[in-house]
Amino acid sequence: MRLSAGYTKFAVLASSSGRVNVAAARTEGLFLRSLDALGRLEKLDVVISPLRGMVRGVPLGRCRDVLHGLPIGHPLHPALVQVPMGAWISAAVLDVVPGTRRSARILVGVGVLGAVPAALSGWVDWAEQHEDQMRTGLVHATSIAAAIGLYTGSWVHRGRGRTALGKALGFAGLCMAGTGGMLGGHLAYRQAVGANKAAEVRRLLEEGWHPVGRVEDFPVGEAVRRELGEVPLLVFRQPGGRIHVLAERCSHLSGPLSDGKIADGCVECPWHGSVFRLSDGANVRGPATAPQPSFQVNVDSDGNVHVQLPGAGCTT
Repeated sequence: MRLSAGYTKFAVLASSSGRVNVAAARTEGLFLRSLDALGRLEKLDVVISPLRGMVRGVPLGRCRDVLHGLPIGHPLHPALVQVPMGAWISAAVLDVVPGTRRSARILVGVGVLGAVPAALSGWVDWAEQHEDQMRTGLVHATSIAAAIGLYTGSWVHRGRGRTALGKALGFAGLCMAGTGGMLGGHLAYRQAVGANKAAEVRRLLEEGWHPVGRVEDFPVGEAVRRELGEVPLLVFRQPGGRIHVLAERCSHLSGPLSDGKIADGCVECPWHGSVFRLSDGANVRGPATAPQPSFQVNVDSDGNVHVQLPGAGCTT
């Protein structure tokens, strides 16, 4: 009887645990589907189109490349958001510690001020993304804008002695900032915003020299697309006879460089305007922050063109 009762209790617990797991899996699936659905909200396009034009029209000059992160080789926005998020989280901690009202208010203000350049860099990046990414990005930006508004109110009310209301607004702002941060992670890791799309080229190719055609296959001054295994190549033959070869898919969002404009020894991506130097793949203008893989070229005595990518075949 005792064994039977124990088994019955175990069976009930196992059944209950199974139901909990199923419910958790359904909730997780619904949550992920909801996040993915943001990228399909075509109703947002009526706002996105004029807003994108406004952001692109701001006369930032070379500062635009700085905001993209070109000088540091990766997007600047994720680094800048550490300031407001760090300040606001620290303020929330101080809000539950007695005698720290002044310090908490200072941190709230630092977060609001730090959010300005972070938001600016985010908007500059947002204006050069695919439509589904821009839809999710708009919701992300709305969450952050709400957080900034709440924290601004928190700072004002704290200064007027309404500490309880200031704290409440601060905690509400932190919830909105956390939501925005989660959406930012979705953009970066599920929708691949900001990632170097050319990073895997070296892993897709074998080391050594590979034929791509004969010299006469590449007309002078004309971009030619070739395939090397799974990797598309851009082959360009200069008037002097020198041949340049780059990975053909743009490191920013995989735009086809072979369809781009070539001038002054550079190629411009037709999708978002990133500019790369043909001689070495260096990116001289954003929004791309990573260079294009550049191939070494050898032409044998029979006119056959061979290419080699330094570091190819590396899988670690």
